[in-house]
Amino acid sequence: MMTTKPQAMVQELQSVRIMIVEDEYILAMNLRESLEALSYTVTEIVDTAELAIEKAAEHRPNLILMDIRLRGKMDGIQAAEQIWNQFEIPVIYLTGHSDRGTVERATLTSPFGYILKPIRDNELYVAIQTALSRYEREHFLSTILQGMGDGVVVVDAQLQIKYLNPVAETLTGWPLSEAREQNSTEIIQFIDESTQLPVEHPILSALQQNATIYLNGQTLLVTRNGQTFPVADSATPLKDGQGAITGAVMVFRDDTPRRVIEAHNQALERAQQMEVQLKKLQQLNDLKDDFLATTSHELRTPLSNIKLAICMLETVLNQQGILRMESFSDAPPVARYLTILRDECDQELNLVNDLLEMRSIEAGAYSLEPAAIQLQDWLPHIAESFQDRAVSQQQTLQVTVSPELPPLISDTFGLTRIVSELLNNACKYTPAHEQIQLIAQLIEEQPMTADPASENQAEPDAPRLPIQIIVRNSGTQISEEHLTHLFEPFYRIPSNDPWKHGGTGLGLALVKKLIGHMHGTIAVTHHEGWTTFTLQLPLSLSD
Repeated sequence: MMTTKPQAMVQELQSVRIMIVEDEYILAMNLRESLEALSYTVTEIVDTAELAIEKAAEHRPNLILMDIRLRGKMDGIQAAEQIWNQFEIPVIYLTGHSDRGTVERATLTSPFGYILKPIRDNELYVAIQTALSRYEREHFLSTILQGMGDGVVVVDAQLQIKYLNPVAETLTGWPLSEAREQNSTEIIQFIDESTQLPVEHPILSALQQNATIYLNGQTLLVTRNGQTFPVADSATPLKDGQGAITGAVMVFRDDTPRRVIEAHNQALERAQQMEVQLKKLQQLNDLKDDFLATTSHELRTPLSNIKLAICMLETVLNQQGILRMESFSDAPPVARYLTILRDECDQELNLVNDLLEMRSIEAGAYSLEPAAIQLQDWLPHIAESFQDRAVSQQQTLQVTVSPELPPLISDTFGLTRIVSELLNNACKYTPAHEQIQLIAQLIEEQPMTADPASENQAEPDAPRLPIQIIVRNSGTQISEEHLTHLFEPFYRIPSNDPWKHGGTGLGLALVKKLIGHMHGTIAVTHHEGWTTFTLQLPLSLSD
């Protein structure tokens, strides 16, 4: 007696699309009637293996009922194997033959069912639903394995590879189609990072010890092309319902990103420790200044003698034809070493001079020599020495001086030192294709190019001074935290020197002390990518 299926169940069955591969026309039509009576949808009836593969690619049915004996060069078993490997469509075999050889051969293709002719409707229904349920479970597990971020390798008890997920294929260099049924210890090999010698395979260890095995942190995976990279992994045995070992699964990943993060964290920790040490060193500044005040001769004289000796040595070697200084990269080693010595000696001399000059200003021993400075002529002359450097670094250096400026009575040497230091910093920290501006005006003018926020950073008790000199550059990023420390001795903004010119770390600290000694003020602001240093000076040192 036929029972009426619920409408929802009928719709679910109708959504199941089945292709029939049968070379006996009457049997194929009867099978179609049975399937449609069970509410399934039949997409196609074909009678050869070749056509079955073609239509499977075209229609992608949910299931294929495949007769084993077909006309043509290929039989149903060969067609089912190709269809599964290419499209992963489940196949149920139909045959009137139940001999052992046929069954064993069909079993090797991992079919989803096996129905003997003549076919009964209830057996057909049970076989189809069982196959679809199994396929859904396996597809769900396969989706999980393929979506994992780690590599997964599954082997049988004989160490033969049964499965590699896509990540494992990428990491090892072996596609599953080539690695399947091969010995895992030959396909996937590990070596010790220190000794470069093979280590015991984790899958083999897991099977032998019947336990989960973890690799140590010094293991490298050898890929198919011979490359190596660090891995972290574990291998564990697989068991059936009776507890018998049926194989093993290994999960592994490229350990390089973790090592990079760990190294980065260690570098940050070291940087923090260095920062703490630097703060402690800064607390010793007063002691250092006292030391420099009493040892200026001992500090300066040896370095000056070293520099003189280097110059004399270069002169002698040049006279003997040993040095060829046309190109630093092509120069002989002696020339390069002398250049390094000269540069390092100059840097140390500059450092000592800066320290002594700062101490001299603090002690009130720095003498000023007032002179009339015509800024319209003097500032372009100072900027001219930086033009070539700016051009070589693809920077634009602009000088704007108000024609109405009166002569400035100030210390020429000190003011030259201040403006040169600011321009030097601007060239040092300005990226290519950005601008550097040098501006001088009466303070009432407030030019359009000047940063309107610059006065916000001025010292609160500073008087309004009539002459303003501005050095500003674009393309930089400085936080408020860094701005408040810029004038501290030895303070540097991390990773903010694109041209790697280096320096003594005392330039802005000395500028701050010099401008104060010359009865002026200096302020720094950062706004919309522009860093602005604003100097304010009296018209005369006597003011």
